Amino acid sequence: MPSALMSGFPSLPTDQVSLANWRTGLYNKWAFHHVREIVPSADIPNAPGDIWQLESRPSDLSSLSVEHLGARYSFDKLLSDTATDGLVILHRGKVIFEHYANGMGANTPHILMSVSKSLTGLVAGILVAKGALDPEQTIVSIIPELRGSVYSETTVRHVLDMRVGLQFDENYLATSGPIVEYRKSTGWNPLGPGESPSDLRSFLTSLKDRSGPDGGPFHYVSTNSDLLGWILERATGTRFADLMSAHLWQPMGAQRSAYITVDRFGAPRCAGGICTTVMDLARVGQLILQGGRRNGASIIPSGWIDDILANGDPAAWSDGDLAPYFGGRSMHYRSKWYVLRDRAMALGLGIHGQNVFVEPAKELVIAKVSSQAAPLDAPLTELTLRFAETVSDHFGR
Repeated sequence: MPSALMSGFPSLPTDQVSLANWRTGLYNKWAFHHVREIVPSADIPNAPGDIWQLESRPSDLSSLSVEHLGARYSFDKLLSDTATDGLVILHRGKVIFEHYANGMGANTPHILMSVSKSLTGLVAGILVAKGALDPEQTIVSIIPELRGSVYSETTVRHVLDMRVGLQFDENYLATSGPIVEYRKSTGWNPLGPGESPSDLRSFLTSLKDRSGPDGGPFHYVSTNSDLLGWILERATGTRFADLMSAHLWQPMGAQRSAYITVDRFGAPRCAGGICTTVMDLARVGQLILQGGRRNGASIIPSGWIDDILANGDPAAWSDGDLAPYFGGRSMHYRSKWYVLRDRAMALGLGIHGQNVFVEPAKELVIAKVSSQAAPLDAPLTELTLRFAETVSDHFGR
């Protein structure tokens, strides 16, 4: 981490991290593991007396290398070039590699960006199994305020699988337009001069433009995942942070409380605002490998995990808007998880280089958080995917 950032007390203006710059290159190297100092947040408590202890069995990865765009990347070069802040690899339930940089440590929560969607999808699966939610329900049967919006005929399943026909350009580099107003509503962007504060739920009810029918191609729009958080809260009468704590974080045995950013009225940013330690993200992957069970108790329903791995629509994926970033791989998207079909590997992916890879057949989990300068970087995405595949081939014997 650049030593001058947020130092000097006070820092020089050029070294200060703020709501206006926290997601831009350089500043994000400090901001991504100090998010709650910038954006309001809600705690997701762990159970300190019941931490899942993972055995450490370090493995020498110095021989690993990845070829990409005519260059060969050593393990160290790959970590540096992908701006890795933290990396944990589990194989057969053991910690075989652990690495931190840029001021990170084992107990430091880091923002997961859109890997947050994948965790939210797991909470949804838990609540479906408990009878609190039906994937085939219409959204308006749960949240009547959305009548007249683009979600008027949408089902929970459409939201889970990113198959809502919403017209929305998720351009992370835009400086104006709906995505900027969306971020202001969540508290992630500062208001302009004279602007009145908005809020996330009001923004969701204002969405009316349609690009096509629900149930069509995969269409990546983060608002759908924030909507899922609202659905879970309304269906249960409980805050999302408390739902995740009670149904996932505490029973899983997380080593540290997580947190999630919230808007001015407490609406959670389920699309990208969850912050956890890298090891706890790896624990989520290990829980998936174990069929959702820990100490004999079911936490994530095994049927939900099986459905993620087997039941997405590859045609909807290939016709969708993110397929070009994945190099022609055979994939689908289900319940907020990407799946590499030839490996049956589930992926959670977030902008600026946040990743979790879970491959049940190889008993492999890779959790990686980063502070890449660009939100979407196709070459770095491909490099990271090749890294995960290389690790799978190396340790999957």
